[in-house]
Amino acid sequence: MTIPATPAELYRHGLQLLLDKDIPAWVDLWHEDGVLEFPFAPEGWPRRLDGKAAIGDYMRRYPDHIDLCDFPDVTIHQTITPGTIVAEMRGVGRLVKTGSPFEMTYIAVVTVEDGLISSYRDYWNPIAVSRPGADFAGMH
Repeated sequence: MTIPATPAELYRHGLQLLLDKDIPAWVDLWHEDGVLEFPFAPEGWPRRLDGKAAIGDYMRRYPDHIDLCDFPDVTIHQTITPGTIVAEMRGVGRLVKTGSPFEMTYIAVVTVEDGLISSYRDYWNPIAVSRPGADFAGMH
């Protein structure tokens, strides 16, 4: 695989891997010592995952809970910090256990070094996990 040349291209490639449910390939986009943070995580959920192995362990269960179908609205903003982008997006799909619709708005601050993700701060909506029909059990 040719690694995408820019942080924006790498990010968009990662979104496609998530839609393809290819979590191992998505994890391969990370530095060994990459950090994934969830600043708005509710009580009992991880706020920070350190290292590619921890990120892979957390994400490997994602397709068992959420069947992502599309990211219909993706806007990527360049920053003045080299290798850092800000992405605004909306993910849609369904919750696997219940079949209920899934929709989440995200803002992510992503830093890429040497063609791999070194830092990803995921500002997702924690209120969504408490909505009726939301089943995120096993994701935390």
